[in-house]
Amino acid sequence: EFSHILVSTDFLLFRFFLSFPFRETYVEQEQGENANDRNDRAIRVAAKWYNEHLKKMSADNHLQVIFITNDRKNKEKAVEEGIPAFTCEEYVKSLTANPELIDRLASLSEEVNEIESGKIIFSEHLPLSKLQQGIKSGTYLQGTFRASRENYLEATVWIHGDNEENKEIILQGLKHLNRAVHEDIVAVELLPKSQWVAPSSVVLQDEGQNEEDVEKEEERERMFKTAVSEKMLKPTGRVVGIIKRNWRPYCGMLSKSDIKESRRHLFTPADKRIPRIRIETRQASTLEGRRIIVAIDGWPRNSRYPNGHFVRNLGDVGEKETETEVLLLEHDVPHKPFSQAVLSFLPKMPWSITEKDMKNREDLRHLCICSVDPPGCTDIDDALHCRELKNGNLEVGVHIADVSHFIRPGNALDQESARRGTTVYLCEKRIDMVPELLSSNLCSLKCDVDRLAFSCIWEMNHNAEILKTKFTKSVINSKASLTYAEAQLRIDSANMNDDITTSLRGLNKLAKILKKRRIEKGALTLSSPEVRFHMDSETHDPIDLQAKELRETNSMVEEFMLLANISVAKKIHEEFSEHALLRKHPAPPPSNYEILVKAARSRNLEIKTDTAKSLAESLDRAESPTFPYLNTLLRILATRCMMQAVYFCSGMDNDFHHYGLASPIYTHFTSPIRRYADVIVHRLLAVAVGADCTYPELTDKHKLADICKNLNFRHKMAQYAQRASVAFHTQLFFKSRGIVSEEAYILFVRKNAIVVLIPKYGLEGTVFFEEKDKPNPRLIYDDEIPSLKIEDTVFHVFDKVKVKIMLDSSNLQHQKIRMSLVEPQIPGISIPTDTSNTDLNGPEKKKIKLGK
Repeated sequence: EFSHILVSTDFLLFRFFLSFPFRETYVEQEQGENANDRNDRAIRVAAKWYNEHLKKMSADNHLQVIFITNDRKNKEKAVEEGIPAFTCEEYVKSLTANPELIDRLASLSEEVNEIESGKIIFSEHLPLSKLQQGIKSGTYLQGTFRASRENYLEATVWIHGDNEENKEIILQGLKHLNRAVHEDIVAVELLPKSQWVAPSSVVLQDEGQNEEDVEKEEERERMFKTAVSEKMLKPTGRVVGIIKRNWRPYCGMLSKSDIKESRRHLFTPADKRIPRIRIETRQASTLEGRRIIVAIDGWPRNSRYPNGHFVRNLGDVGEKETETEVLLLEHDVPHKPFSQAVLSFLPKMPWSITEKDMKNREDLRHLCICSVDPPGCTDIDDALHCRELKNGNLEVGVHIADVSHFIRPGNALDQESARRGTTVYLCEKRIDMVPELLSSNLCSLKCDVDRLAFSCIWEMNHNAEILKTKFTKSVINSKASLTYAEAQLRIDSANMNDDITTSLRGLNKLAKILKKRRIEKGALTLSSPEVRFHMDSETHDPIDLQAKELRETNSMVEEFMLLANISVAKKIHEEFSEHALLRKHPAPPPSNYEILVKAARSRNLEIKTDTAKSLAESLDRAESPTFPYLNTLLRILATRCMMQAVYFCSGMDNDFHHYGLASPIYTHFTSPIRRYADVIVHRLLAVAVGADCTYPELTDKHKLADICKNLNFRHKMAQYAQRASVAFHTQLFFKSRGIVSEEAYILFVRKNAIVVLIPKYGLEGTVFFEEKDKPNPRLIYDDEIPSLKIEDTVFHVFDKVKVKIMLDSSNLQHQKIRMSLVEPQIPGISIPTDTSNTDLNGPEKKKIKLGK
């Protein structure tokens, strides 16, 4: 089928020719010839021999060896020696039957592009050698570049190392960002204190300025550099060089050029932290309105945007399958089907428990164990029991799926589970960490079937004080799989007194004591708005959206999971002081609490933040008889102040404390079906109790630290992917509902907007007060109170407002829920309550396909 055999400097066959001497093609390195030139010459000799060899083999042979090289001198020499030679671009352009392949060529290097034309916008990046010297001497600081989601002209650099004084540096303005892209490792120069700035409170999106016109950008920069008090100024710097690019393929949409027949277009990434990318394509008409993938090739100094090339077409914007693929790719969620190599390590069906499986395992099938989970849950990790002992004490057991029995260290199934790190829960689907045979069947603690478990069993008195703790591998047979609502009904029912109900009541009574004791120690009870979608059974579109309701039984299960995790953490740290996988929650720096303290002060309330206990007590006291929802709002705001909890290796850290739980030590043991961290913890615990054998990697703290690093990344990405899925389904919901008006509360005030929360839908959004092509109102922002005065109306955090919610589809790339102020009425700002949605989306509306 092919008329050409392509060879290049990396072609495997010619690597073979170079590695194993072959008389006809072997060449000696000549005097004064470097190794690279000798390799190039050897490949040319091999290519020439191969062409002649093919001709000798068959007179009517049409195969021809083509030599591909982007090295100009190498190509010239090949042509002189009679070898058909082309650059990659020349060869691809010759394939006229497949013109779309040209789009997939990486664009030319930055240096070549800079020769073209155009005003120099950015300063030159320093070479790596100078950067390393500067970092060593302290002239420059090394860190991770993090672009802002809200303001494309602002970023922060999180400094690596122990420099506590300047842990985070602000960068403001196009030239100071100097072509760094989100997650790049960069070198920054700290500016003099006279040039330090405060973080911007302006919401600023890139509207696609002319590539050569940076004057508008400079105008915008001046807009958010207003006078602020000295205490608000933060260490400020500029990027002087790139240490490591962290580019990846980006999902997004083509912003087609207005110039007819133009091949140069801008690509707008779905992630607002990534700059637009300039690409060349002949398929603009085909790709318009579709999600595509683009890769960055380089960023010349004279270009407003980086250069890149088209990689792949994902499908129509708004299609559920396409949008799900986009959010999985954008959050780097491994979601390809499990390979045959992975599946080959699953148990053969039909599966049953054997005598070998019972070794070092207790038979607990006689106990009245049950599980309590959300409705529709098929990956049941945990089950519970409570019974009274003859001595009057209580026996309480937490039984966790024994996933580590099925996933043995080092095989393909284990490696894939470690790579995935966590199960990702989207609104309509679940991306499993382990194959379905395990997650929904053999490991799931379903009722009325025998299942392998790892049990944590306590003997407690009636005041929930632990007298004895036992860890054992076990076999259980759950007597009921209940939802939270079903379990609550049993506990509350006066007519039900069966063993399962009695067990649940005992658990619930103990859980309340445990929770009260935790809170007395300073554990935080925070809040976050969560929603539940009710889906149409046929179309799978959301038909209702409501905030999740939490019952006593949610708290009951949570208390025993926390207790099991703490008990296991203590045990594995006793046995493996240097190699325990633990989880910590760092205390937030005092600056994180500024927004919470100011917001509470505006309501004449005091929030103390010196310890978790004082914060918890302040939140408990912060109530208003006339405003009952205020306490929930404060707890939601407090959640935003928190640091991310992380996994770590005990031998690589000294601070084990979990701030939110007020616990000196903590780990994850209770969800091994959906978290790989728990699988490692199960293995450590199994060795500690003599139920399984150890292996070298389990006690290698550097390997464990690497596992923790991946788990922290996967956990964070899973959270972001879940939020993105909720956002997309919320859009689908409001598309079908049209415009609705709802009561909302202000969470944050910005210089040109307010961020509001709508409790009914657990929905958060931004109401902007400056719109393109409309006269701007008179805005006065006060960061200290904090407040925003619009004309004669002042908005404070937690004020109640009324907003209209609608789906704004005018921007195909970033379709979003748009909110507009209805009440209080401000002339020229508030919209009338009878606004129809006929002209919301303009002429673009008919192009949109959201869902099937």
